[in-house]
Amino acid sequence: MGSPGLRPLLLVLLDCCASVSAQAAATPPVTTEGFNSTEAAWMTLRPALSPRPPGTPKAPGPFSGPRPTPVTDVAALCVCDLSPAQCDVNCCCDPDCSPVDFSVFSACSVPSVTGDSQFCSQKAAIYSLNFTANPPQRIFKLVDQINPSIFCIHITNYKPALSFINPEVPDENNFDKLMETSDGFSLNSESEISFTIQSDAPDTAKYEYGVRLQTSDSFLRFPSPLTSSLCTDDNPAAFLVNQAVKCTRRINLAQCEEIEALGMAYYSSPKILRVPASGVEIPITVQSILMESLNKTLARLEDTDVLNQTLVEAGDVKICTNVVLEVKYSLTYTDAGEITKADLSLLLGTVSSAMLPLEQKFEIRFIQQNTKPVPLSGNPGYVVGLPLAAGFQPQKGSGIIQTMNRYGQLTILRSTAEKDCLALEGIRTPVLFGYDMQSGCKLRLTKAITCQLAVQKVKSLLKGHGFPDYVAPFGNSQAQDVLDWVPIHFISQAPHMKDSCQLPVALVIEVKWTKYGSLLNPQAKIVNVTANLIASSFPETNSGNERTVLISTAVTFVDVSAPAEAGFRTRPTINAKLPFNFFFPFV
Repeated sequence: MGSPGLRPLLLVLLDCCASVSAQAAATPPVTTEGFNSTEAAWMTLRPALSPRPPGTPKAPGPFSGPRPTPVTDVAALCVCDLSPAQCDVNCCCDPDCSPVDFSVFSACSVPSVTGDSQFCSQKAAIYSLNFTANPPQRIFKLVDQINPSIFCIHITNYKPALSFINPEVPDENNFDKLMETSDGFSLNSESEISFTIQSDAPDTAKYEYGVRLQTSDSFLRFPSPLTSSLCTDDNPAAFLVNQAVKCTRRINLAQCEEIEALGMAYYSSPKILRVPASGVEIPITVQSILMESLNKTLARLEDTDVLNQTLVEAGDVKICTNVVLEVKYSLTYTDAGEITKADLSLLLGTVSSAMLPLEQKFEIRFIQQNTKPVPLSGNPGYVVGLPLAAGFQPQKGSGIIQTMNRYGQLTILRSTAEKDCLALEGIRTPVLFGYDMQSGCKLRLTKAITCQLAVQKVKSLLKGHGFPDYVAPFGNSQAQDVLDWVPIHFISQAPHMKDSCQLPVALVIEVKWTKYGSLLNPQAKIVNVTANLIASSFPETNSGNERTVLISTAVTFVDVSAPAEAGFRTRPTINAKLPFNFFFPFV
């Protein structure tokens, strides 16, 4: 036996279910063409204790009538169109994109554009790409999209809600009326300050990319040139944004002691918050101070205490000492978006009137905790004297695998004073860009050593452990860009003699490189690498005697750059046509 109050509620639910079932049976679903969804008729659920007698006209509901036309046209919306008069990459709805641009698209960044998602039925603009066409084509469909949720808006009978209401602009005629309807104005400075702080503070309890670094009083200032070369001190330092700038200051040398931006305390006193809007403060630690004299000599100070700028006068000559010339911040962060350490390096100097306007340099860089920076052999082109970046691909489709030792990725045999090949196993020297190298050793063969054993040993000496398959074209090439890496072509040369064992005696590596980029700053790029393994017949030894074989390796760098040619734009052609009656009446 249940509670008597549940019976009316049960009747209401049964009536609702019966109404929905009857409506679904009477109205078949309609399939929208070009879109895999069905649009079913919707009705309003209402409690009813008794069904409506047949033949009785249905009373108009509160939401009856035609649906207002939506103000927003989804076919004209394009949320990824960010550049005016320019095609945005992977933005299929951008009207500035042409079929030539579609050929470099990978996918549509915004495949569908819809209006208000709370409506039960709404228009949706569907974008896709047809890569089988030549050139690729953009496919656009405008379909009716159905909201599967039962809590959706079926009809909106309030037309002003479909668009924003234009506010009434105060003028001399309606100002008194607007004053009467409003609650008045308040000029509470405390509320304005608190509102500004809350609006500027990030919502998450961690630093994100581009968020300004907060301090105990405001934010970490990073002077930068904005509209001119002059320093702007109110520029904030942003999280994970490495910067290196220089700017100038126009100062009065007699007032140098009063200018905060020239003092060391201006940059070392702020305390950075560990996370935004937190009470944990990270002090800035001064790691080093360099002092520059008037003749540009540098001296490192042992003490890192704060030094104040001082004005020194000697007759008509005025100089200011302990002036900040360079500032370098080094901030350590975690993967959780927290600042854990802040280091500061300063360059102080003496400034005279001949050095005005004063130039200052500022740098800030971020280092992730428990990580070491990966050294490069160039950025982007190779630098002479740095090792070649090389590796191997374990399987097709995977990235390039490199050893952690950058000086052990591509190596050759290293020569020693003993010249004994058996004692040189495992002793290698790296291949350095731009350095032609040659090394070798002597291998003593006795009668007990077979040819197969000698071949295996010599190959191990020449190639080393894990000879690479690919070489990076640039000094900063990424391991995941496999198609950009240069494969090593391995060639074996041996005399054509039947029934003779061929013993490798030399490995010659030829690296071809070219100058890439601008004529003012060309970058070294490797375009081809060939490893030539040269073999000869296995020497025969007499009974009780030894035979000595010379094993050698060589590396050569060949510049295959084409002669630089200055490029000029083609001259414009004048395509002017005279009117047909220009020479009338003479012709």
